[in-house]
Amino acid sequence: MATPSSADDNHPPSLSTLLKKDGFIIIPSLLTPSELTTLRAAASKLTALSRAGAWPHIRTVGKQFPPWPSSPSPSGIWGIQHLLHPSLPLPQADRQAFQNLYFSPRILSIASQLLLAPAPGTEDNGKEDVLVMELCNMLVRPSTPFALRWHRDDIPWSASAVDEEARLDITKPIHHTQWNLALYDDDSLIVVPGSHARARTQAERSADPFADDMPGQIKVQLTAGDVAFYDNNILHRGVYDSAKERMTLHGSVGHVDGSRERARNVLQHGVGEWVEQCDFGGLEEGVRERAEGMRERLVRMGRENGDVGFSLSE
Repeated sequence: MATPSSADDNHPPSLSTLLKKDGFIIIPSLLTPSELTTLRAAASKLTALSRAGAWPHIRTVGKQFPPWPSSPSPSGIWGIQHLLHPSLPLPQADRQAFQNLYFSPRILSIASQLLLAPAPGTEDNGKEDVLVMELCNMLVRPSTPFALRWHRDDIPWSASAVDEEARLDITKPIHHTQWNLALYDDDSLIVVPGSHARARTQAERSADPFADDMPGQIKVQLTAGDVAFYDNNILHRGVYDSAKERMTLHGSVGHVDGSRERARNVLQHGVGEWVEQCDFGGLEEGVRERAEGMRERLVRMGRENGDVGFSLSE
């Protein structure tokens, strides 16, 4: 199991420890060759439909944050939303492939290790029945080169250092984890390790929002089948090469104790509009029961928080 930090083989650090230290971890070869083939086929069909305007839930080139237009821009799309949507215009086998992946015991086992790790000074931080279904999207190759600006997903760039420190307190339990699972080799994600745990430095605050040389930045190198889990408030950006194939599944899993800020980060994408219509009958029995529980906790989060607005703009 590869991570961004070296470890003593006799006393390897936990995944939660590594995530809190660096802000991301890499798990190699999560998918079998057969699973990779199946997911590539489903992803290719959906990408073609989305580029042709046959699926309205997309991320258009030229706009970084939601809400996005429902039609591709002249420069194309860079993402596709709602892979678990009950109206996804794909054969049942392809829709099932995305469900199988999102609720995979391998994905949720890692999420559980990250979200259910004991808080400092305690022995337990809960049970697996506190996981919340969140997002399952895909990041794809645009028609023209496209880059996102440096950002944190749920903290505005205008936030003061004091506000950032308050939101980035890593002594608190983790209430979400986000992941990128590459179906093709992918080095589009660029992060500043450790920045999820501190306010920006003066150099980071004064840097060009599209800087290619942010101090300490690294490319997250994923081979097809690898997955990176990361804190979505790490300083990061995406740089999209229009000449290089990209189909990277992009999801998140939450904890029931997530705050209104977490609800906003998830519900701003519109998942609450359709999640109750999902049919998880094709999942294996134990997996299906877990999926239903995760879905119900998402529905409850939506009811309790109402209109949450949007985290960021542009």
